[in-house]
Formats: sequence, C-alpha cells, structure tokens
Amino acid sequence: MGSMNFQSKFQVAPPDKGSFPLDHEGECKQFMLKYMICLGRNDNDNALCRVEAKDYLGCRMEHDLMARESWKKLGFAEQEDNSSNSKTNS
Repeated sequence: MGSMNFQSKFQVAPPDKGSFPLDHEGECKQFMLKYMICLGRNDNDNALCRVEAKDYLGCRMEHDLMARESWKKLGFAEQEDNSSNSKTNS
C-alpha cells in the first residue's frame, strides 16, 4: 500500500467565530474551575451550571480571550436585563 495524500482528502476550515485563545496567564482559571466543579457535582448537566458558565464567559470577554457578545446571543437572554440593570445601579 503506497502512502496516502491526506491533504487532498481533508479540508480544514477556521472556526465560525474566529480563534478562541487559550488562557495562558490563568486570568479566568478560577471561573473555569468553578464551572468544572459544578459540572462534576451535577452529572455534567450544564443547565444547572448557568451562573458559573456566565461568569466564565464574562471573564473571557473582560480579558479579551473571546469576542464580546451580547448575553442573549450566548444563550442568557433571561439575564440580559439583569446585567444591564446591575451595571447602572452599581
């Protein structure tokens, strides 16, 4: 059997939303760990870890580790109003 040319068989496409940089500095590590612990305690049911997920994504956006998106676009539509209200009340 001769060598196969894999380049002609597979085409790699970039992610839809661009790159998702790693957190090399550990700026969001505590939020990631809280989310992972929550998943472990809840049999990997992410619906029970929405607060932790939102905190983690918020940290990533704050530190430019992902593009800023509205909470509604990220699946937190019910919390969009609460976040904007809490910022104006702070």
